[in-house]
Amino acid sequence: MVKDGDARARSRQNVGCDEAGGTRADHGAERGGGGYARVSLVSRWRAQVTQALRETEKNLQMGSETVQPETYAAFAFTVAAEEAGARLDRFLAERENIAAAHISRTRVKALIEQGAATVAGRVVADANRRLASGEAVTLDVPPAEPAEPKGEDIALNIVFEDEHLLVIDKPAGLVVHPASGHETGTLVNALIAHCGESLSGIGGVKKPGIVHRIDKDTTGLLVVAKTDAAHKGLSRLFEDHGRKLHLVRDYLAFVWGAPDRARGVIDAPIGRHATHRERMAVVPASRGREAITHFETLEDFGVAALVGCRLETGRTHQIRVHMAHIGHPLIGDATYGAGFKTKAALLSPDSRAVVEALGRQALHAATLGFEHPVTREEMLFESPLPSDLGELRDLLAAG
Repeated sequence: MVKDGDARARSRQNVGCDEAGGTRADHGAERGGGGYARVSLVSRWRAQVTQALRETEKNLQMGSETVQPETYAAFAFTVAAEEAGARLDRFLAERENIAAAHISRTRVKALIEQGAATVAGRVVADANRRLASGEAVTLDVPPAEPAEPKGEDIALNIVFEDEHLLVIDKPAGLVVHPASGHETGTLVNALIAHCGESLSGIGGVKKPGIVHRIDKDTTGLLVVAKTDAAHKGLSRLFEDHGRKLHLVRDYLAFVWGAPDRARGVIDAPIGRHATHRERMAVVPASRGREAITHFETLEDFGVAALVGCRLETGRTHQIRVHMAHIGHPLIGDATYGAGFKTKAALLSPDSRAVVEALGRQALHAATLGFEHPVTREEMLFESPLPSDLGELRDLLAAG
């Protein structure tokens, strides 16, 4: 469904130089089969801290903590009377020191199931175990493991970087995350090499935190977390889709034809195509997820147009699917705009040559704005069109 209306107004001042690759937040799920998944290794860590815990046992206070930074963090607590009956995982996740260490409840539960928690001196692997008043509870947290993907020396265009996160201007052809068929040569491989020891660990594993993605052949801005604190804040931000929290994701898309309205809103659920499972499609609400795209025609070239798109949600291929849904697929999009290839015959010879050489959808993540998850600074980054799309724009404008 298309609604009339202005896209949300731009805000915030530019402080530096997202197509919906989907806001699939990578929550750093714990890996099975790793070193710390074996109870024998957990037992070895526990043996290392037993003496320290015994020395402090008589003085256990809510929130007390013993830390051996090179190997582990050992947390020890006593259940207060008003906390009797609490579940073990919830009790631990709500401790101030554990929250301050940015250890999520998901990770706490995984650690419990791996045998890293004790209650009244006994290992308890049941996260649902109910606690009694006065019981002593401990949790051993192992150090972050090295990332599974290997670092690779791949050049990156880094727009901004601090100790918590970085913003990348991604080129076309670069896959964001390793997957089947793309085990190496990805943005994650490049970031592991670039960040090195500055990665403090996402969910217990030293890896960059990918909270949103851009398709392999889409260019533009992408923010990546380097720490658990940044990852948690950015994940919350992208899950909110900018409705209550500050998030701006603006794209520039070259489409076939020009929308009838100068601006509008496409509100149409997106899900897997019924027969072509590798593709997404506009589907009934019962089969898809809410998807909302604001658009505005910036330049009308007759046979094509430059359209600005702002994401209110972030579904896989959202802009590509939505623009095709209203009859204006992206130039160069072989998946959602294959039926429009004959439109190229209406272009000038020079424009047609550029389109044929493009080899990808003409989509660029031009603006990314958000509140820094740690410093709370308002940030806004802009990226100019890459050379291939810049040339396409100039030739289309020239007729």
